[in-house]
Amino acid sequence: MTRPGVTRRSSWRSPSDQGPSLSYERVLRALQRGSWVVVRQRGSHIRLQKHTAQETLKLIVPAHRPIKRSTLAHILKQAHLSVEELLELL
Repeated sequence: MTRPGVTRRSSWRSPSDQGPSLSYERVLRALQRGSWVVVRQRGSHIRLQKHTAQETLKLIVPAHRPIKRSTLAHILKQAHLSVEELLELL
């Protein structure tokens, strides 16, 4: 139950907001085209970095086929990329 005057926000995102269903190889190739560098791999987790003028961005891509859409959405958020930008890099 919400209080009067308070709107409730849903954290649910539609599948189209989360991106397409892709294998980790395609996601890695796209990120590498976007200046991301594979730093290391431990088991099924691949660590990437990207140096910018302000900071060093780091993210981990799981070596899964396919990567879950929700996981891909989190990867894109950490990489500061939109779904459209990822699709352009594919």
